[in-house]
Amino acid sequence: MTETTDEAFVDDPPASSAGGTAKPVAPLAEALVEVQGLSKHYGPIRAVDGISFTVRRGDILGFLGPNGAGKTTAMRLITGFLTPDAGTVRVAGHDIATESLLARHKVGYLPENAPAYGEMTVTGFLEFIAEARGVTEVDPAIRKVVAMTGLERVQHQMIETLSKGFKRRVGLAQALIHDPEVLILDEPTDGLDPNQKAMVQELISNLSRNKCIILSTHILDEVERICNRALIISQGKILVDSTPQELMTQAPNHNVVRLSLESPNPQLARTLAAQAWCKRFDELTPTSFEVFPVDGENRLAEILALAKDVPLSAVHLDEGRLDELFRHITEGVSR
Repeated sequence: MTETTDEAFVDDPPASSAGGTAKPVAPLAEALVEVQGLSKHYGPIRAVDGISFTVRRGDILGFLGPNGAGKTTAMRLITGFLTPDAGTVRVAGHDIATESLLARHKVGYLPENAPAYGEMTVTGFLEFIAEARGVTEVDPAIRKVVAMTGLERVQHQMIETLSKGFKRRVGLAQALIHDPEVLILDEPTDGLDPNQKAMVQELISNLSRNKCIILSTHILDEVERICNRALIISQGKILVDSTPQELMTQAPNHNVVRLSLESPNPQLARTLAAQAWCKRFDELTPTSFEVFPVDGENRLAEILALAKDVPLSAVHLDEGRLDELFRHITEGVSR
């Protein structure tokens, strides 16, 4: 699989992922994060190895990779929490190394394990962060992010008394308190229940209209649902930079047809297996099998035509899953 360049991505803006809420980004939208040749080594370990990419206003970039792939290190480099060994990062036009304060002011960051003062109330903590961020209208800013993140009923509780899910939402609220143009979110829905996850995913999708968002996640369905772009990193290098929809077409099971018959039919099985467009034929049981088409082509119509006189109990067309491609690309990768 080849890596797509940023120029190719901009000239051909992505469609929203299947069933998701992410919107296509207008061509030539403003670049808010520009990463060029970024590297970070820890002794002999290359945590980030010369990566380059651009994220534009309106983008929600899903940052994917196995544990130890370099995702968190890359995010810390982009936010200025770490200093790179090589390469540059520009945030909203400001170099993170030479214009650090200007660049950081544009960034909201939710770390994987977001620190907070447990003895402070939610409101007190957000007030502290707002003042540290130089927010001029503190009370309206707090009310806004509390409502956005669903913290109303716990806003006067001490943070140490909150569940993991609510603590995660406090972390998201502090990242939003100064209304940054760039959001860097490391596992933003970690620890949330399904309803909370849906709320945060919708919030992220809505926020992307006038911001750019980079999020790392192990929830592949989350990328399919809200991201308009997916970047897979392994051993510190970018393996793939594309849209979730395009990636799913390259998944190993894209357009695989699964048939279940009411009774065994060896003749149909032999006929399907003999087709020139049949790459692989797997008999699961005497009455069920899978047909893998060449190049992931959709051959459902041909299969149904060949089986028109055969009683079928079920037919399933697999559109392909991002998690299948993720496992396929990163198979055997370890740190």
